[in-house]
Amino acid sequence: MASTSRSRWPGPRAAEPSGDLDTGPDADPESVARKILLDQLTGRARTRSELADKLTARNVPDEVAARLLDRFEEVGLIDDAGFAREWVEQRQSGRGLARRALAQELKRKGIEDELAREVLEEIDPDDEVEAARMLVQAKLRSMRNLDHDKAVRRLVGMLARKGHSSSVAFRVVREELQADLEDPDLH
Repeated sequence: MASTSRSRWPGPRAAEPSGDLDTGPDADPESVARKILLDQLTGRARTRSELADKLTARNVPDEVAARLLDRFEEVGLIDDAGFAREWVEQRQSGRGLARRALAQELKRKGIEDELAREVLEEIDPDDEVEAARMLVQAKLRSMRNLDHDKAVRRLVGMLARKGHSSSVAFRVVREELQADLEDPDLH
C-alpha cells in the first residue's frame, strides 16, 4: 500500500488570506466595496482616509472607491469633521491629551490639516490646563516618597508626552506639588 505524505501545515497560499478583492465570476466590485465600507463603519466611525486605505488594501478599483466614498459622505455615513470633534473630545477628557498630541493623532487618522486646526481651536485653554491638573493629581499620589526634583521631572515628562507645553506642565506641577505640601490630611 502506497503512503501519501501530507504536510500538517498548509502551504503559504492557504495560510495567508489574499488581499485581493473577492471577484468571483458573479462578484460586483461595487457591491463588495459597499460591504467592506459598511462592515468597517459598523463598530465605530472612521475617517474617509481610513476607509480609502481599507478599500485600497482590498484592491477595490480607485474609481469605484471614490464614487462610494463620495456617496457615503453625501448621506452622512462618513463625516470627518464629526469624527474629529468626537475624537478630540474623547481623547482630551479620557486621556488628558493636549492640542499637540491630538493634532498628531488626527493626522495619523487622515484628517486634513485645515479641519484639524479648526477642531483644535475649539478646545478651551482652561480645559487643557484642567486636564493636565487632573493627570498630575492622579499621578502625584504615587510620587509622594520621591524627592522633589525627581517628582517634578517625572510629572513634567508625563505631561509632555500627553502634548502639554512646558510652560503649562511646569506651572501645573509646581502648583500641585505646593498644594500637596500644604494639605494637612496628607502629612
